[in-house]
Amino acid sequence: MHIDHDITARTLLPAAQTVFQLAAEKTVDLDRKWDVQHGTPVFTIEGKYSTRGWTEWTQGFQYGCLILVGDALGEPSLIELGRKRTIEKMLPHVTHIGVHDHGFNNLSTYGNLLRLMNEGRIVEDAWQRIAYENAIAASGAVQAARWSPTSCGLGYIYSFNGPHSLFIDTMRTTRILGAAHQLGHPLMGENDAKINLLGRSIQHGLVTSKYIVFHGDSAHSYDVRGRTAHEGTFNRNDGNFRARSTQQGYSPFSTWTRGLAWGMLGYAEELEFFKTLPATEFKQAVGLTKREVLDEYQRCAIETCDHYIDDVSTQDGITYWDDSAPTLHRLGDWRAKPAEPFNDFEPVDASASAIAAQGLIRLGNYLGPRAGKQYLQAGFSVAKTLFDEPYLSIKKSHQGLLLHSIYHWPNRWDHIPKGHNVASGESSMWGDYHLLELALLIQRIANQQLYPTFFIAA
Repeated sequence: MHIDHDITARTLLPAAQTVFQLAAEKTVDLDRKWDVQHGTPVFTIEGKYSTRGWTEWTQGFQYGCLILVGDALGEPSLIELGRKRTIEKMLPHVTHIGVHDHGFNNLSTYGNLLRLMNEGRIVEDAWQRIAYENAIAASGAVQAARWSPTSCGLGYIYSFNGPHSLFIDTMRTTRILGAAHQLGHPLMGENDAKINLLGRSIQHGLVTSKYIVFHGDSAHSYDVRGRTAHEGTFNRNDGNFRARSTQQGYSPFSTWTRGLAWGMLGYAEELEFFKTLPATEFKQAVGLTKREVLDEYQRCAIETCDHYIDDVSTQDGITYWDDSAPTLHRLGDWRAKPAEPFNDFEPVDASASAIAAQGLIRLGNYLGPRAGKQYLQAGFSVAKTLFDEPYLSIKKSHQGLLLHSIYHWPNRWDHIPKGHNVASGESSMWGDYHLLELALLIQRIANQQLYPTFFIAA
């Protein structure tokens, strides 16, 4: 990947503004035209959003996009529309016991609304505050109840596949536990046992590091430093780790790039959060020192971000859907040239790059000007590519914002345009949302405004 060391948040600001202006039209248009009886919009087919019943994990992104655009443009009507839809539609997601996606759905909606109130960007209202805080607290507890202990004495939040299954995706959803913990909420268990939500969040990250983040410290050929497996499976009779697997990647031993991106951003955001907490909370929550937890999370954040920069991204910072996709070699030295979204062999996944860029920027800011510089500049470099064609959707007739997003290529769920061999030119709800999160983060940095976090900053 070529890192542009001269680019700044200020130089990206005009492009970010274009992203927000396009999104303002597209998000309102989708809200007006989408029939909720069809379910939740997931990805586009020939430029029109469609649904795909697997789990309902994208509705929060739809309404979160309205809130983010309203925040960025200073448009109260867009925030109000996102707030209205949140109150109308999102409560079932708060109590959904069947998914690992609470941080996606509920922090994108209730979390953003609470953040705006804390920042003074929307009017303080006691009852609205209580509604947002209670939703986040309940969602964090419900998410924490999806708990599987491991033989190593820790545990993890299990995926919708069942108690045996640990997903890398969940590293970006466990932040709902941290937000709920900060609000003073525990999970109440049998015999009125109070279960510490911070403790479960930390344990989940440690188990993810131990079993599905590769650290390059073994003789296994697939043990590439920073690589992430999509899934780890456990023997539920005794909690022992059994195997790595994948649902959406090419193999258990290759890098499904959106999974890598979830890990990059998840660990980086948790580092930002943990840094603000008193050291005493870590011993109480998980029996480890704050330094021990930060060191392991920082190790994972750095290694996954290095793997993105060095191994899985193209010259312009964009990734293909998997770094070992079976016909990727047909593109030659694909790392040394810009990504080719209209190639005949393997699709790119711009949504993975949008998620990863935010992880790079947040890690860069966390590490500081010296140690974090290359990560910050790498994140800005990816953003520069995504904020322009052929990735930014400038046509009003196309309902998506970020083009060339991939959902589930092994299942061939993604639309292949006529005359092409692989999917291209389509958008996803998570891709659009994370492009807006990325643009908002850059806007705030450029304008030296309050740095946006999922937690209540001191």
